[in-house]
Amino acid sequence: MNTIDRAIYDDDGFFEAYQAMPRSREGLSAAGEWRQLQPLFPGLAGKTVLDLGCGYGWHCMYAVQQGAASVLGLDASEKMLRVAEERSSDPRIAYLACRVEDFGYPAERYDLVVSNLALHYVEDLEAVYQNVFRTLKPGGCFLFNIEHPVFTAGVREDWIYDGDGRPLYWPVDGYYSPGGRETCFLGHTVRKQHHTLTQILNPLPRLGFRLDAVEEAVPPAHLMHLPGMADELRRPMMLLVRAFKP
Repeated sequence: MNTIDRAIYDDDGFFEAYQAMPRSREGLSAAGEWRQLQPLFPGLAGKTVLDLGCGYGWHCMYAVQQGAASVLGLDASEKMLRVAEERSSDPRIAYLACRVEDFGYPAERYDLVVSNLALHYVEDLEAVYQNVFRTLKPGGCFLFNIEHPVFTAGVREDWIYDGDGRPLYWPVDGYYSPGGRETCFLGHTVRKQHHTLTQILNPLPRLGFRLDAVEEAVPPAHLMHLPGMADELRRPMMLLVRAFKP
C-alpha cells in the first residue's frame, strides 16, 4: 500500500464516516458477505490464526469464540487497532500495527491465515501468497475475501445514473490493465489495486496451494431493505477464496 492507502483509515474524517457504516457498528452480522464466508472457516478449536488487515478485529474475536488458541491481527491503521483492542480484551488476541507486505511471516506458525477486504490494497499479490504459504502449517488454510475484479475495474467504482439518480449500469474499463485505481469511498479518495481474476486465482496452485472454494458474494435477503442493496445483485462486488497448504 502506498501513502494514501495506509493513511486513509487514520484520517479523522474518513474514520468517522467508516465508523458509521452498519458493518462497523454491528459487526459480522451486518456484513453482506458473512453468510457465505462463515461456512468457509475451518474448525478453530486449539488453532493458531493470523488475520491480515484485521480492522476492528471482528474475525479475531470470532476465532477465539470458536476456540482458537491464539490470534494475531495485523493492520496498518492504528485507529482501527485501538478500537479493536477496546472491543476485546481476550488475552488470546494480539494486535500489531503492520502492513500486510511488511510482516515477517514465520515459517509454519499458523493453522489459518484469513484476510477480509484488505488484499485489494496490495500491489504484489503473489508475494503475499508466497509468504502465507510459508507461514501456514502443513494442512493449514488460507481464506480471503477480496474485492471482485469486476468491481475494481469499475470506473471510479460507481454506477452510471439516469437523470433521476437511478443506477443504469456498472461501467467496466481497463480490465486487463492491473494496477492502482483511485476511487471515491465515503467521500474520500482511496487508492486500491486492480487485479484480474486470473491474477487472483492462478498463482495459488502454482505456489503449491490446493484451491478448494471460489465464491462470488451475493447479498443476503435479510439485508435487502438497506439502501442500494438490491442493486448489489446486478454485479459482483466481492470474491471469496479458500485454499489449503498440503
